[in-house]
Amino acid sequence: MISDKSAKLFIEQIGHELRAHQLYMGISTYFERQSLSRWAKLFHAQSMEEAQHATKVMDFLTDNSVAFDLPALKAVSTRFGSPTEAVEVALRSEQSVSRQFQLISATALAENDHTSHQFAMWFVAEQVEEERKIQSLLDLLGSGINLFQAEALLDQFE
Repeated sequence: MISDKSAKLFIEQIGHELRAHQLYMGISTYFERQSLSRWAKLFHAQSMEEAQHATKVMDFLTDNSVAFDLPALKAVSTRFGSPTEAVEVALRSEQSVSRQFQLISATALAENDHTSHQFAMWFVAEQVEEERKIQSLLDLLGSGINLFQAEALLDQFE
């Protein structure tokens, strides 16, 4: 059985993951409007991954007999001042999610809830990859490369 504190944090995390899903859909739409279809595809795939993460948390709670309501979501923009701004927003989101999973992990340990800790650690490790991927995209944008030319390099980020 997982602790009440861990369960509460996981329920909140569902909202964070679904918000990240929305954010990436917004970024995907932004790039699509810029005729940067490969960039749009990359962020669309990232959006689907975030939805899968939310589902993974929901399944974990269900498997552990935790009843919950889905957190409400706020609107997310599809407008950004530049491609760099869009990717910077994505990086800040990933960094926030990393902190949230670290909090869940620490709380689970403090509660002697090893089941939740073990589950959260998968996400902690996953976040290292997520932050690295978005930082690499930001570095690519910062290199000054033409965005249309950069599309040929995006396969390495999928």
